Amino acid sequence: MKVVSVNVNGIRAAHRKGFFYWIQKCKADVICVQETKAQVGQLTDEILNPKGYVAFFNDAKKKGYSGTAVYCKKQPDKVTAQLGWETADTEGRYLQVDFGKLSIVSLYLPSGSSSDERQQAKFDFLDRFMPILKKMVKHKNEYILCGDWNIAHKEIDLKNWKGNLKNSGFLPEERAWLDELFDKVGMVDSFRVINQDPDQYTWWSNRGQAWANNVGWRIDYQIVTPGLKNKIKKVSIYKDERFSDHAPLIIEYDLKF
Repeated sequence: MKVVSVNVNGIRAAHRKGFFYWIQKCKADVICVQETKAQVGQLTDEILNPKGYVAFFNDAKKKGYSGTAVYCKKQPDKVTAQLGWETADTEGRYLQVDFGKLSIVSLYLPSGSSSDERQQAKFDFLDRFMPILKKMVKHKNEYILCGDWNIAHKEIDLKNWKGNLKNSGFLPEERAWLDELFDKVGMVDSFRVINQDPDQYTWWSNRGQAWANNVGWRIDYQIVTPGLKNKIKKVSIYKDERFSDHAPLIIEYDLKF
């Protein structure tokens, strides 16, 4: 089973850059998209109904902002788009599809880089989301949480870690939150189960020569419940083409779909 997570930074822009041609080549079973930046009514049929997939969208109320989507090779049993608080639900930050006892989520955590107010909204989201994650670990379903988590976990996960210790995305409180998620709650960072190498980034700033020099951050994850740890078979970050400032994270699981 092949699962893709990608922040497209505008699904219409990604479409113009060939994203939906790539989807057909990639042949993933489920593709989780973040930051669609569009309402369903603004999308063309090529985006709404790519060949071989059923699509689901959770749009932000604010136009041109946030939003998540999931493309699936088969119809899910259930779709959930609400977490229960404003930052999550009015900004379209969560979309879950269930297939039997497997739940796959497209998640877009807030960024706190634009202002102190947004950083506080991010902390509030993290505080509210942790109890939900703890319940997932105990749930009868297994979970794959795909998305832009907007946090680089360890020094290995960004190029200039020393210069970012006081910046949103690498704050001690944010990293401690991921420590708790992995070390205490028991969730698993799928990519690091297979690949422990440095310089494995999924996002590059548009400033300077960040992409050319691989000055990046690993902030996109597929985080899974403990029962799936031994099902992780292959991981990769797709960089042959660029659809946005993020790269698709591709993980293959020993699961039937």
